[in-house]
Amino acid sequence: MKRYRDIAGDGGSNIAGQVEAQHARLCARLATVRRIVAVVSGKGGVGKSTVTAGLADCFAAAGWRVGVLDADLNGPTMAKMLGVRGRQLVVSGDGVEPPQTALGVKVMSMDLLLPTDATPLVWEAASQEESHTWRGTMEANALREFLADTRWGELDVLLLDLPPGTDRLAMVIGLVPALAGTVVVTIPSDVAHLVVRRSITVAAGAKAPVLGLIENMSGLFPGPDAESLAREAGLPLLGRVPFDPELATAADRGEAFVTLRPEAPAARALRAIAARMRAALDAE
Repeated sequence: MKRYRDIAGDGGSNIAGQVEAQHARLCARLATVRRIVAVVSGKGGVGKSTVTAGLADCFAAAGWRVGVLDADLNGPTMAKMLGVRGRQLVVSGDGVEPPQTALGVKVMSMDLLLPTDATPLVWEAASQEESHTWRGTMEANALREFLADTRWGELDVLLLDLPPGTDRLAMVIGLVPALAGTVVVTIPSDVAHLVVRRSITVAAGAKAPVLGLIENMSGLFPGPDAESLAREAGLPLLGRVPFDPELATAADRGEAFVTLRPEAPAARALRAIAARMRAALDAE
């Protein structure tokens, strides 16, 4: 019986060649995407996905061609928030055509592939122990396939809605050709700020330009605001989004809050943040 150390190279599986071919397909697919921006938080529960959906709508309403990749494979929400949940994916020889929102935002999410609301994402492996061991690799491969197989077309910006966890940004940086920027979302909370500081450190260490910090649910909690955190980190504060329960309600219905309630303080704040992000991206 041969042991692992007895096998020369990759044992004839050509794994390296497969990964190289897929990466080449990914680079070709993203060649028409002008900018890729990651939206991160580090900590769950700060409304990062709601902010991502709002920014996508603001960019699209301003005339940008926008795509959103839901990189949270285990808890995907972007299809629901952007109103494309339940749409049938159209597959051709050139890839998958992503569904578009009323504002023209292209969306790809694991939620569009799961058959029912109760269906969890299950990673197949010979055993549960192996599934746990290889989960990070399998998640990276799934995201690589989403990026490479989706027909994004020409986009001004592709937003990546990352799941909680400071390690997820490093994984994405290893997948895409280049990130034009990273946006960090937090809330007025000491605990949230503690985790966000780590996310900022990871982004800086990975040489992913941080466009700035966004404070969500402003006014809801009595904790420290994001201005001091941004100042300590040497980052611009892109803005504060006031807490508005109607923003969450619109996301539950898959409606664009910024066009549904354009004069609401939260909608005005999201538009201002999107404008600052566009200015920063255009200046690069």
